[in-house]
Amino acid sequence: MDERVDRTETKVAPDPVSRVTPVVHQSRRGYWLLTGLIVAGLAGGGWYLWTHSQTQQAPKTAVAGRSALGAPQPVGFATIDKGDIRIILNELGTVTSLDTVTVVTQINGQMQEIGFQEGQMVKKGDFLVQIDPRPYQAALEQALGTLARDQGLLAQAQADLKRFQTLGRQDSIAQQQLDDQRFLVQQDTGIVQTDQGTVDTARLNLAYCHIISPIDGQVGLRLVDLGNYVQTSSTSGVVVVTQMQPISVLFSVPEDNLPDIIQRVRAGATLGVEAYDRANTRLLATGQLGTLDNLIDTTTGTLKLRAMFANPDELLYPNQFVNARLLVDTMQNTVRVPVPAVQRGEPGTFVYLINANNTVSVRAIKVGPTDGGFQAVLSGLNPGDRVVTDGTDRLRDGAPIALPAAQKGAQQAAAPEAATPRAGAPPAGTPPAQTPPTAATPAQPADPNTQRQRHRQPPAQ
Repeated sequence: MDERVDRTETKVAPDPVSRVTPVVHQSRRGYWLLTGLIVAGLAGGGWYLWTHSQTQQAPKTAVAGRSALGAPQPVGFATIDKGDIRIILNELGTVTSLDTVTVVTQINGQMQEIGFQEGQMVKKGDFLVQIDPRPYQAALEQALGTLARDQGLLAQAQADLKRFQTLGRQDSIAQQQLDDQRFLVQQDTGIVQTDQGTVDTARLNLAYCHIISPIDGQVGLRLVDLGNYVQTSSTSGVVVVTQMQPISVLFSVPEDNLPDIIQRVRAGATLGVEAYDRANTRLLATGQLGTLDNLIDTTTGTLKLRAMFANPDELLYPNQFVNARLLVDTMQNTVRVPVPAVQRGEPGTFVYLINANNTVSVRAIKVGPTDGGFQAVLSGLNPGDRVVTDGTDRLRDGAPIALPAAQKGAQQAAAPEAATPRAGAPPAGTPPAQTPPTAATPAQPADPNTQRQRHRQPPAQ
């Protein structure tokens, strides 16, 4: 324990006052000198960095200034002109046959023959089905026999009446006998007429055994096979015949468009109708408006119209879904604008009008019907005005724009200059040259440290 205490005592530091006293004046003098050098170095370095940054930021400041003013926005444009705008109503329609007949048997009997092919086009009167005629042929012969007998009785009664009339004038017979003979002739006449009706019925039934097509059209799939016994009580029929030419399309239009349609129809105009497929891309047939219904559907507020089509190529099929385009009227030589140029926002319906100085201004317009890629302009634009059709998403009132033709001309004008640069001048399109820093320039910020090390050496000595 004593040795540890002695060792501790031997390591005790001397009095600080005796160590600091000889160095105090030199530390203060070096401190002020070092502070001055640091301030001078920082000032020089700050001046260099400021001038260097100003040189580099000058082009960016110019670009930013131009951006703040609004860089020209490349846009597409179109020139307003005049043309025809068709007023078309595009409605959903259904192809409907003008005549669809379900052929049913009018007598009972067995089918002996089928005279058509499924899907065949037939004419009115063409043979379709033959039913066994033998029972009806026998009935006809029986009716003819009865008729012949009764006709003989009638002839005999008429001959007796003539004789009785002669005897009656001679007062040879009683008047009652003459009257009875006259009534007998009338009875026989009625019997003969009844027999004649029976004969006609038998002939008609015999004709019904030979079924023919009642209309021109296309037969469908047969509903009864050969050999079956058909009856008049069956409602399914034998086959269905549908008229294909001409054919109609039923579609409905809103009641708001009805006055324009009626006005055109009563003026004697023929309104054209085009039938397109379900996708509304392929034209199937062209026809004309046939007739209007006489009642408006109160549940939908629409009126049914029927359009007629010749359908020569049979592209329209019964119950087919189509898009009907009714041409109500044509606005001739009217101001029109491309549909992409029409914008809608806070001002209402407007366009971006291109000014003479290649800036745009918002122009409110009033538009009318749309036909294809154009829309009628009722007010707000004149022929010759230029409007923006592409690139309108970042435009505002007064924004500068760059037109495609101007851009192309500027590039063509700049190409020869780039090919033949002037002597001592940089090539066209070269960005402004920046003065590269010299080799000594990066060393300037390091000077204060070097000087600091040099001034620290004398106190170390």
